[in-house]
Amino acid sequence: MLRFLTGRAGASGFGSGSTAEEVTQGIDASNLTAIITGGARGIGLETARVLALRNAHIVIGARNIDAANEAKQIILKDNKNARVDVVKLDLASLKSIKAFADSFIALGLPLNILINNAGIMFCPYQLSEDGFEIQFATNHLGHFYLTNLLLDKMKDTSKSSGIEGRIVNLSSIAHNYTYKGGIAFEKINDCKRYDDKRAYGQSKLANILHANELARRFKAEGLNITANSVHPGLIMTNLFKYSGFWMKIFKFFTCIIWKNVPQGAATTCYAALHPSLKGVQGTYFVDCNELKTSKYAMDQALAKQLWDFSNKQINAAIGNC
Repeated sequence: MLRFLTGRAGASGFGSGSTAEEVTQGIDASNLTAIITGGARGIGLETARVLALRNAHIVIGARNIDAANEAKQIILKDNKNARVDVVKLDLASLKSIKAFADSFIALGLPLNILINNAGIMFCPYQLSEDGFEIQFATNHLGHFYLTNLLLDKMKDTSKSSGIEGRIVNLSSIAHNYTYKGGIAFEKINDCKRYDDKRAYGQSKLANILHANELARRFKAEGLNITANSVHPGLIMTNLFKYSGFWMKIFKFFTCIIWKNVPQGAATTCYAALHPSLKGVQGTYFVDCNELKTSKYAMDQALAKQLWDFSNKQINAAIGNC
């Protein structure tokens, strides 16, 4: 906690006060292509800006195309040579996710980095168009499906280029606060027991379990691809639109532990680009340093159960379309 409050660097050489530009200083990503979901605003935009600054080709997946195009112009204003594409993506819609994957593949680009950044938080109970509780659908199932659709492209890219592929899932310290058992498989869509904060924690736990199961599978297949998860920190972004008043009060009393957006994007950029993480798999990073997760997040059987459950849910929904 002291290290967090003071911003003192950890074993990686970085800490809570480090920015995305600082953790990527001197890195040339000109031979890399990265997809960033939710790259139109907040830490997603900062992640896209900094990766573009390091010369990566950026593809922003966003529900709001106007906002994404504005983000593109912001990036180009600072870096006129930036390579940025914008493709519509609604993670609460399996149809939209499939269309995004098809559109990306049609661009003929390689895929070196997939940053599953987009998310929603603490929203009132509602179902996605495919019939899933909205936080679980957007934060986990959407990214799970997107990742599966793009895995062959990542495998081909890493094999043909010899460059390690990286998948980064944005999770949260909130993964510690979830339903009993970690994932409420039998009651995912139960409105009667819905708790907006536990549902959010459940979805963030799912992000870690997803990354860990990916890592296990990549190791088993001997692939040159890694998967890790990160907690960006407490940042006041558009995520708090459903609880802005109370979060502003909370922030007033806890202001010392909050980060700005450049600091919030640091751990994502570190996990996506830093050469010291070559070969590092199934790790949870906070402030650019490895941190122990909850017991549920370390449960390999739970990760495998979530993988099978997610596939089953998605296949059933697609079959009903």
